[in-house]
Amino acid sequence: MKTNDLYQGLSRRDYMRQSAAAALAALTGAAPNLLAQPAKPKATADSVILLWMAGGMAQTETFDPKTYTPYENNLESNRVLSTFPSIPTSVDGIRFSQGLEELAQVMDRGTLIRSHRVGDLGFILHSRHQYHWHTGYEPPQAVAVPHMGSWVAKLLGQKNPDMPPFLVVGQNMEIGAESDPLKSFHTSGFLGTEWGPFLITDPRDAIASVQPPAKMSGGRFQRRYEAYRELAAASPMARDGSSFQRESLLRSMENANRLLQSPASKAFDLTLEPKDSYDAYNTGRFGLGCLLARRLVESGARFVEITSEYIPFRHWDSHENGHERAAGMKAQIDRPVARLIRDLERSGHLDRTLVILASEFGRDMMTEGKPGREVQNQVKQPDRITSPQHYGMHRHFTEAGSVLLFGGGVKRGYLHGQTADERPCSIVKDPVTIEDLHATIYSALGIAPDAGVEVEKRPVYVTKDGKGKPVRALLS
Repeated sequence: MKTNDLYQGLSRRDYMRQSAAAALAALTGAAPNLLAQPAKPKATADSVILLWMAGGMAQTETFDPKTYTPYENNLESNRVLSTFPSIPTSVDGIRFSQGLEELAQVMDRGTLIRSHRVGDLGFILHSRHQYHWHTGYEPPQAVAVPHMGSWVAKLLGQKNPDMPPFLVVGQNMEIGAESDPLKSFHTSGFLGTEWGPFLITDPRDAIASVQPPAKMSGGRFQRRYEAYRELAAASPMARDGSSFQRESLLRSMENANRLLQSPASKAFDLTLEPKDSYDAYNTGRFGLGCLLARRLVESGARFVEITSEYIPFRHWDSHENGHERAAGMKAQIDRPVARLIRDLERSGHLDRTLVILASEFGRDMMTEGKPGREVQNQVKQPDRITSPQHYGMHRHFTEAGSVLLFGGGVKRGYLHGQTADERPCSIVKDPVTIEDLHATIYSALGIAPDAGVEVEKRPVYVTKDGKGKPVRALLS
């Protein structure tokens, strides 16, 4: 049976069961052994900020605009490729979609990939594609494969011993039916708990995550901490897990306790930011997440992911009213992302910080999944648009998507790849797969694409089977 056929027939319940089994295996596993280190690339970045457009960002409505067709009643759906006109950027020949005017002005600082090709996983389920993008491996896996942020934290270590090396901001992990699949890639897996993500749902409450309750004295809090350690020592992980995982859990607790007493905790307090700066970022949770990411990286974080948050049928997951939804999402990301790039540049951190804006797949009005693959049980776009509800990119499109890169050694003002101007807007030049994009990111950080560890006598690499190839054209 082919891999894609397996995914086509894999039920949500089977996927969740296999992911849970992999997570349990990680808890009982011994310490992973680093593989013989290959030659390391020269690092051009020390930190990463991943701006995750959760839900499937429509590329033709953002960074790869096509012919604009304004709304009119009874419009033929197949004529519509973009529902916004295009606008110029600071780089001749590169145009964005209307609503991204601020980001358009910083395009001269970065690289745009229009030919990002994600996995063809058959039946569309967002969490599978997000798992694939964040880990580099197609689910399900026999082991709990670490998130990219955990690999970076483990292999590079902490820049600041008081700062969590890997943080995820903006994602609520309890979202109903897809909660467990979502949690399955927000993990350090076999690398150990200490390298897992420090989760912050709302950046406005970030400071509450790193300070004792206001009404609790220092002595009382210390007693609570000691009691918590005792509970952890008696937990199922401590009872059934390996000594490596127990020790890693205790180290993660010690790190968290040290942060509470450290000046590094001030990075989490957005009230310390000047009002004009706070207001410039404040388009909502995502915008303030960008502000928090800047403060965390400036204080020594290795990898910070800011997500627009994946919740089925919300945010970028536009299954109806796509034009209106895209306009709202662009309003959330445009100003804060551009401000983030400018602020990192002003402070001198952009040169060593790789900023990535990406999504699990693109969108189209008519094509579902990969062109030529018939996907069952999907509601189709009507042939004619009779309401604004139908005007927009409502189909999952896995053939092409856009990625923005800034800083950290990537080229400035560079366009990579091309998609067709007519439907289906497939890649026609220089495709970039997940494996090769990851290899490029790791190489910029000085990590070889075939670096990895041995887990239960099985090698696991930072890129799938260690075969990712850096796209040298993206690097300066």
